[in-house]
Amino acid sequence: MSKPLNELTITEASDLLESGDVSSLDLTTACLDCIKEMDGAIHAFLDVFEQDAIDAANRSDGRRAKGAAEGPLDGIPLAIKDNMLVQGKRCTAGSQILSTHVAASDATVVRKLRDAGAVFLGKTNMDEFAMGSSTEQSAYGPTKNPHDMERVPGGSSGGSAAAVASHMCLGAFGSDTGGSIRQPAALCGIVGFKPTYGRVSRSGLVAMASSLDQIGPMTTSVEDAALLFEAIHGVDPQDQTTSTDAPAFVPAWRDDLTDVRVGLPRQAWGEGMTDEVRDSVMAGVEALKELGATVVDVDLPYADEALAVYYLLMPCEVSANLARFDGMRFGLRNEGVPLFETYAATRAAHLGPEARRRVLLGTYALSRGYYDAYYLKAKKVQTRIRAAYEQAFRDVDVLVTPTTPTTAFRLGEKLSDPLAMYLEDIFTVGVNVAGLPALSLPCGKSAGLPIGMHLVGSWFREADLLAVGRAFESSRT
Repeated sequence: MSKPLNELTITEASDLLESGDVSSLDLTTACLDCIKEMDGAIHAFLDVFEQDAIDAANRSDGRRAKGAAEGPLDGIPLAIKDNMLVQGKRCTAGSQILSTHVAASDATVVRKLRDAGAVFLGKTNMDEFAMGSSTEQSAYGPTKNPHDMERVPGGSSGGSAAAVASHMCLGAFGSDTGGSIRQPAALCGIVGFKPTYGRVSRSGLVAMASSLDQIGPMTTSVEDAALLFEAIHGVDPQDQTTSTDAPAFVPAWRDDLTDVRVGLPRQAWGEGMTDEVRDSVMAGVEALKELGATVVDVDLPYADEALAVYYLLMPCEVSANLARFDGMRFGLRNEGVPLFETYAATRAAHLGPEARRRVLLGTYALSRGYYDAYYLKAKKVQTRIRAAYEQAFRDVDVLVTPTTPTTAFRLGEKLSDPLAMYLEDIFTVGVNVAGLPALSLPCGKSAGLPIGMHLVGSWFREADLLAVGRAFESSRT
């Protein structure tokens, strides 16, 4: 074996399982050993399901011995972000208020993966209720970047990104509301894929902003991301926002990009990014040209307004979604008299500062006298942002920007400046506002820290987007 089992891609591991050269127990044990060795320093996991994972691996090996494997993911060890329900396991969403909450059922994504034979290693750390860009807002302590333990892994899916980057699992799942899969993927040097809104069920996902949230895979290769996406996408009767009109997902890999038109939005290349990020991403664009792609500048009106729109709409939905965590319906309870004091005492004691900040912002924007000035105006601009993307995709197939303006910043560097933290999402939030699919790929390093290139595709064109990403990835190896 040329490399340790826990460092295999999912595709490589699946082939070896199929041939009988390795067992699921071998893969799972290798990952569990890596978790024991490394996670004390990195803190990617909140809970590890050691015995459950070993039992699931043994069942997978039993199926393969009978020639009854469930498919390419049967026996593959994966990690799950701790805002997705796994029956019988804690689901904290990174918050103290849910520290004792045990899921009564599986999220749809988890059920589909279970049906595919996947092995669940555990739940990964995250910013509280997915509110953050550094995984420092977790009630259970920060996760650290495997490339530099003094730096953040990104967020809010930082635990999943760090787990994949340090080879504690072969793949992981995150949720993406404004870049929470792609930004940590870029900072940790892995692949992060956000599907079109409505492609993947959100049933069983602890909601942050329901019209923006989307579950997606985090892996070490584009082909692995496609394998995981293929297993989880589709219509779900339990989530009426899943699309019934989306075309079938059929991967169509290619070696060249001769008929692909790549757009560089003018608005994405101004001030704010470091020279190292700009140079690495432009080198990635040159690689796309060498593969035969046609690269053109495109205009993307309202791109600058996307961040403001996102940070108005998202807190409004946060305010509504977190209303249930009041000490009466879900979570821990601090009693007071009268009832209002119970609500106030519970939230003050068990919700972190960023969660409280966003609830207050959203409640203010939705309040009488401010709804029209803030929320309604943001919804109108959201329509214009979507129209701008529609116009852009008449001329190009893929848009390219950096994923993040900088490499991973130091732990604690931006905690006291929420606006600086929010600017980490400047290249990613427009995708969620418009509901588009997007992919972050490693494209270089600066001082040993990874840099990500961000590819954005048109609605439900995941196969085309992933094909471009894989062609680029293959050209770099």
